Amino acid sequence: MTSSPTLASPWFVRPPAAGPPAARLFCFPFSGSGASAFSAWPATAGDAEICPVQFPGRENRLAHPHYDSYENLADQLVEALTPLLDTPFAFFGHCAGALPAYETALRLAAAGLPTPQRLFVSGQPAPHEAAHDQMLTMSEDDLRAELVAFLLGRGLDPRPDMIDMGMAVLLRDRAAATAYRRTEPVRLDCPVTVLHWSQDTDVSLADLQGWRRYSDSVEFHVIEGGHYDFMGAPAPLLEALVAGRDRSAASDRGW
Repeated sequence: MTSSPTLASPWFVRPPAAGPPAARLFCFPFSGSGASAFSAWPATAGDAEICPVQFPGRENRLAHPHYDSYENLADQLVEALTPLLDTPFAFFGHCAGALPAYETALRLAAAGLPTPQRLFVSGQPAPHEAAHDQMLTMSEDDLRAELVAFLLGRGLDPRPDMIDMGMAVLLRDRAAATAYRRTEPVRLDCPVTVLHWSQDTDVSLADLQGWRRYSDSVEFHVIEGGHYDFMGAPAPLLEALVAGRDRSAASDRGW
């Protein structure tokens, strides 16, 4: 018996749904986090299997070499994703996770492989404006305070060992974000859905408008909540994901 590619690959931490899914939604975590950012998400959104992506250098992949740059990460993801491109799929990236999602979509197209039929970006300015992210200019003390506040906000005990481990991941991720430079947009051949969180104090709706230059079809949705509320998979978010699939399916795109 051959194992499912999702079970055999360290890039995917969830067992697959029983039987071939109608579609897949690959979910990219934000800087300093891993696939556990989607641990509260259901197994499916509509008829699409939810597949959180586990980047190397964190959580159960802590011993794996860090990806160093979004470009390297995207190159590695093309290989990891290839066995799973046998069904319609989309990408969801929150905050900085939207950037390797975008870069991976470009590389799939360049390789002549199936491409995502929709890109969902959540709380992240467009790639050519990513250098304005305030995280890139924060001191280590400020980053540590942010990490403590994040853990407390999730009801977790910010133990020193947890903070030290989290900082090690976050600083490597920040170095990759600092090195990322895409000065000119390259358009995707799929629709882009931009999600803004109404109580996001870090990223405004105006900050997200640059995504209009990345596809012929760009739509915006405002969802009630703060920057990290996506982790709880609120109903309006899942509804937006399912609605995106329904609209694309109606136009024969398949997502």
